[in-house]
Amino acid sequence: MSLSSHSLGLALREKRRSMGLTQEGLSMQTGISRPTIRAIEQGKPTAQIGLVLQLCADLGLVLELRDAGA
Repeated sequence: MSLSSHSLGLALREKRRSMGLTQEGLSMQTGISRPTIRAIEQGKPTAQIGLVLQLCADLGLVLELRDAGA
């Protein structure tokens, strides 16, 4: 599966919801603003990578990089 900003945003939203967190609750927990969380979950392609990685870590998600040619 090819990762896109949209599919990553959907995965983050799904994980947040499965944990019973609202965007506001996640914002309070992480220090990332609710509008930024909303934009990331909507797949904003220009989201700051550091914030995306922080959300992944705070939600217990791991991104794995692999050589596409392997």
